[in-house]
Amino acid sequence: MKRVFLMLLLAFSASYLSAQTATDSIPKLDPKTKNALNAIDQFNYQMALRYNDRAMAKTKLYDLIARNPENMRYMEALSSLYFESGQVASAALVAMDILQVNDKNVGALEIAAYSLEQLGALDRALPQYESLYLLTGDNYSLYKSAYLQYALKRYEEAINSVNMLVKNAKADEKIGFPISETETQEVDMKAAALNLKGLIYLDQNSKAEAKVAFTEALQIDPNFAGAKENLAKSN
Repeated sequence: MKRVFLMLLLAFSASYLSAQTATDSIPKLDPKTKNALNAIDQFNYQMALRYNDRAMAKTKLYDLIARNPENMRYMEALSSLYFESGQVASAALVAMDILQVNDKNVGALEIAAYSLEQLGALDRALPQYESLYLLTGDNYSLYKSAYLQYALKRYEEAINSVNMLVKNAKADEKIGFPISETETQEVDMKAAALNLKGLIYLDQNSKAEAKVAFTEALQIDPNFAGAKENLAKSN
């Protein structure tokens, strides 16, 4: 999947420019005709969604985008539709096109970040999560930033992000951790941050520091299964 996405990404800049050029070649419609066609396509799009015909819904969105290239809401709807359908490569590419126009589009940043992460393009997902945190102050985005920094072995950045999260995490904030193929455990955000801090230390073979971090995580959330397993590894 990652290889497929990277191949798509190589063509991204050229395809974006060619799409812009192609838009310029579309015949101009008079306002009355354009509005009438938009109304028909919007109706058909809603009907396609109602009847779960996602292929038709996408077709109608493409028609609307071609006719209204300046209206980002159709691109946003297309990116969301791809994302909800599990077509994360397409979702990411559309979201990145939106960000070319508006790099502060929160919805596009969310889809780009998650989709790129799912594709294994962690180095490209990380800036999206970082931008999300700067724009929204959302601690989940900060956690994801810290985790990807850790996964990319950018340890100093990861520790800084974790320390910010430990400081800023709210008492009622939770994050899900998979404990089996069908079950997820809701864990205190601060405990999750301390567990990640322990993993960062463990990755650097600093077992004493890792043990302290895992122990602190369990003091906050004694039922945190992942922290229990990681504490055992640090002994």
